[in-house]
Amino acid sequence: MRIILFTGKGGVGKTTTAAATAIHAAKQGVKTLVISTDPAHSLSDALNVELAPEPTKISDNLWGQEFDVYYSMKKYWGNMRQLMLSIFKWRGVDNVVAEELSVLPGMEEASAFLWIEKYYREDFYDLIVIDSAPTGETLTLLTLPQATKSWLTKAIPGQKTAVKTVGFMVRKTTGVPLDKGYAELENLFDKLENIQKIFTDPKICSIRLVANPERMVIQEAKRAYTYLQLYGYNVDAIIVNRILPNSLTNGTIFANYITSQKKHLQDIEESFTPLPIFKVPHQGEEVFGIDLLKKIGKKIYGKKNPADIFHEENPFEVITTKNGYEVKMKLPFIKQADFTVNKYGDEVVIDVAGRRKNLFLPRFANFLKMDGYSFVHPWLTIKLLKD
Repeated sequence: MRIILFTGKGGVGKTTTAAATAIHAAKQGVKTLVISTDPAHSLSDALNVELAPEPTKISDNLWGQEFDVYYSMKKYWGNMRQLMLSIFKWRGVDNVVAEELSVLPGMEEASAFLWIEKYYREDFYDLIVIDSAPTGETLTLLTLPQATKSWLTKAIPGQKTAVKTVGFMVRKTTGVPLDKGYAELENLFDKLENIQKIFTDPKICSIRLVANPERMVIQEAKRAYTYLQLYGYNVDAIIVNRILPNSLTNGTIFANYITSQKKHLQDIEESFTPLPIFKVPHQGEEVFGIDLLKKIGKKIYGKKNPADIFHEENPFEVITTKNGYEVKMKLPFIKQADFTVNKYGDEVVIDVAGRRKNLFLPRFANFLKMDGYSFVHPWLTIKLLKD
């Protein structure tokens, strides 16, 4: 199975690009599922097809799905949801409010991972195309396994047996499913860790950045590329959407825009090389419906199979040295002043412009000392020394 996730600044055309990619792949005989993880779904509108929380057959080799967090909670987290509802009701919270509060932060993103883990395990589809939320929410989605693993190891180390034993007693005496809720949470963390391994495998998963030839959009695409590299995700292409034709330069209100567009396109070429860059001309109309999406898919990929891996590189490696190890990470588009690195036991914490990366090293690294770090663009090198 291949997984392709589209991300970018809000309004750049991620949904259009994702839907066009899925349609083009399905047309080539690839059994494809296109899914939306954006809480503000627009995939149904783009396809002009009513979608549901479960996969809906659209055409030959093509299915579509829009996530619903409440549906997913009932499907995957019955005991945890009941646990939260019981606690809130016990505290006197109104039923309607309790239902809303039972959706904890991160559950929307976690439910997306659980669906994808299910599809990967069942191996029915050849390709999953993900129409992701805007960049910030996408990074939350992709970094959730890191955050939950870090939280679990710090919050409840060595307390598993106690929670299960006490939880059983609580359930028997009060009806609150504490032990079952914890077991569900533990199973959730295991699945999140497994799916992250899938997402960071470049043979399986590719991230594709969608941008417009505009300064603010390009800056966000650069930041997104940096963070995706930081977390070990393979970006295999950038798609530049809504390019206006040069014919609009003379005597039109778009003349200045076309002039700046040329500079921005040059910036994209220089900044993202060697990433493949696909360019999509402006359609001159609102884009929705399968027929128009077919045309866009053909303009993006031509005769190429959208499921192909267009670019692959290793943004992370560990090198053995005489006195210890060197950990190298590729961090494009940042300056030395933009980040700090610290080591706590077997965990290295990298802060890049306010975003944290928790890097878990092998257990023996707990006894290694960090002997500083260096940055030669675009590679960060962290030195770890033996005592």
